[in-house]
Amino acid sequence: MTKPTKQITAEDALLFHSEGKPGKVEINPTKPLLTQRDLSLAYSPGVAYPCLEIEKDPATAYDYTAKGNMVAVISNGTAVLGLGKLGALASKPVMEGKSVLFKRFAGIDSVDIEVDTTDAEEFINCVRYLGPSWGGINLEDIAAPECFIIEQRLKELMDIPVFHDDQHGTAIITAAGLINACHLTGRKIKDIKLVVLGAGAAGIACMELAKSLGVKHDNALLVDREGVIYKGRTKSMNQWKSAHAADTKDRTLTDALRGADVFYGLASKGAVTKEMVKHMAPRPIIFAMANPDPEITPEEVKAVRKDAIVATGRSDYPNQINNVMGFPYIFRGALDVHASEINEEMKLAAAKALAALAREEVPEEVSSAYSGRKMEYGTEYVIPVPFDPRLITTVPAAVAQAAMDTGVARKPIKDMGAYKMQLQARLDPTANMMNLVFKRLRTHPKRVIFSEGEEERVIRAAVLWRDNGYGTPILVGREKHIHEAMDRMGITSRKGIEISNARLSKKNLDSYIAYLYKRLNRKGYLERDISRLVKNDRNTFAAVKLAMGEADLMIAGLTRNYTVTLEEIQRAIDTKHGKTLFGMSMVFTERGTIFMADTAVHELPSPERMADIAIQAAEEVRCMGYHPRVALLSFSNFGNPAREKTIRIREAVAELDRRQVDFEYDGEMSAEVALDPKVMELYPFCRLSGPANVLIMPALHTANIAAGLLQELGDRTVIGPILMGLEKPAQILQMGATVSEILNLAALAAIDVIEEEERLRRIAEAKEARGTKSKKAAAGTRKLKKAPAKSRKAKKAA
Repeated sequence: MTKPTKQITAEDALLFHSEGKPGKVEINPTKPLLTQRDLSLAYSPGVAYPCLEIEKDPATAYDYTAKGNMVAVISNGTAVLGLGKLGALASKPVMEGKSVLFKRFAGIDSVDIEVDTTDAEEFINCVRYLGPSWGGINLEDIAAPECFIIEQRLKELMDIPVFHDDQHGTAIITAAGLINACHLTGRKIKDIKLVVLGAGAAGIACMELAKSLGVKHDNALLVDREGVIYKGRTKSMNQWKSAHAADTKDRTLTDALRGADVFYGLASKGAVTKEMVKHMAPRPIIFAMANPDPEITPEEVKAVRKDAIVATGRSDYPNQINNVMGFPYIFRGALDVHASEINEEMKLAAAKALAALAREEVPEEVSSAYSGRKMEYGTEYVIPVPFDPRLITTVPAAVAQAAMDTGVARKPIKDMGAYKMQLQARLDPTANMMNLVFKRLRTHPKRVIFSEGEEERVIRAAVLWRDNGYGTPILVGREKHIHEAMDRMGITSRKGIEISNARLSKKNLDSYIAYLYKRLNRKGYLERDISRLVKNDRNTFAAVKLAMGEADLMIAGLTRNYTVTLEEIQRAIDTKHGKTLFGMSMVFTERGTIFMADTAVHELPSPERMADIAIQAAEEVRCMGYHPRVALLSFSNFGNPAREKTIRIREAVAELDRRQVDFEYDGEMSAEVALDPKVMELYPFCRLSGPANVLIMPALHTANIAAGLLQELGDRTVIGPILMGLEKPAQILQMGATVSEILNLAALAAIDVIEEEERLRRIAEAKEARGTKSKKAAAGTRKLKKAPAKSRKAKKAA
């Protein structure tokens, strides 16, 4: 198990929330608003027509407004995370964060509402009259017992889903884990003894859903600060606790856990001892979910009960109980059938879908990201992980089906298969991929050289690289300048960050110079020229260090022209044998991710070079988990208009034909044909099965300009250009790159290193296996030769 590291500082968090546009959310129009006619349709007079239709039939609000994909995240700030009663305004960053998660994981638009009252009736009246605005309401961070009153009353008063995630989100994920843990230990849920520590919102909701799964009332003990909640207890009781009062002689947590099969912890750090765990039933199931520190750690449990199944709320242990696997997908399913509520059957359907998903084979990209853990159904994998891309198609479909089966769906889904395909399209696999990249990097940390180590953005990226456990950052620069910059930035901890320059590398300097001189002495360089380059040029110095194996990758280019930086790196590092050096940019869009090449190296590539780039780009894209569809772009479409400049593109397509490649490709075509399926239909002979996701650009200037425009004007996230084809992974930033962009590029470069290491390991293992097989065969032959003559005769006779 990995040791948790301090990953987020107050400075990091405040800077993240304040830089650029303050906060985390904004609202963008979904219709064009360019002309007077557009404005007249969007507002007066055109807007009157949908208003009249909605007046006649309120259900058409789902057709003419954003209601069907809109959830309100509402709080009064009385129980904010683990911070307590902060008030409505102070809860806003959390509610914005919840809105971001809705969008990120399920494509749901969300608005945060902070209600400045602690009075339950005032809160209820405020929310109930705002109800027509949204398709659902997610209540958040409201203290018990008011949260029970508020949710129940709003469910009675409103005809849209009302869901308190602090209660039901935790309960659903926990129930999924319980189903599988009981399956693995051979238990029937109706026979288990369950102990729930914590009688707040989450504890009571977990208890209720467990009973819905089949746990018997008197086999389920609820425990609060006063002890076991039993029939006849009067101290510190309310109607919600009384509903779970059991007929039992147990009075303390120690009593309750004696012989218990399952423990749910929703209380505080250290509430459970090893001695308590020791007296639980064989193969105990322990879900210690207090955050940030559990009631008892997995290490403490395993010290006394090696047969236990343990889950926590922490991401650094197996079996994380994380609500993000629930609420986005539950609302997705509810919204898509216009559900009037989220009922018990829909919650159970979500829990069972999560449990079933954990029993399926885990995709390779997910296993790679969580390497070091056994990513298959078993005691350390009873629930899926948050970044499993299958969640978007599994949980919403199950919830939607349950809504239809129980009669609360106002718009039933006719074709569930087609619906699952629509759900898959909502998830941007690249955003998911980047999360998996960083997860994987934590288990395979790398040494990265930042050649512009005196720059504040680079220093901040280096600190994040260290703090997140991605590896060791090496800052190239003058110590005094780097330390002064760190002092200005308030960075006190220098441990784990290396500083390197020519003065600090005296013992290796001669070998650096000798290495570079051997490479460049026939290219017009004298030895003294090389000495000056190594000592004074940071990019050359960093590239030589990388070439000589002192780091795994390097990042450069923040303050220097891309082409100049590439030339400096190429002094020390060659292109891989048989490969073409080119740049590929990743463009994140709402419709998915587009890859563009070559955006960095070749000014006017030949047909053969374009074919090389297309083949390597398709290979890279396939490694990222995509099915490559390659379009070779031009201003013309399949010979119309016929121009001399387009011949090169057609010849590149012919070259791909000759090479008989194993991916979809076609050209020459314009960007409109490549990306718009309706325009593509005008060319029924086009070989692409759908919109292209790999665009091979006709020239460097068009590629670079297009990528730059998308970055600056298109409100898109662009990563790259990512250099492909170098023997050592060196990457070049765009001038003025942000800290986030520096980290993204470094992470992608590190993954290349990890992939290459794993490829070499597989080759070595295969070679070793062949050697072992050969030795066994040789040993068998020797044994046969040494066999007694009588045995050979007998064998021959037989």
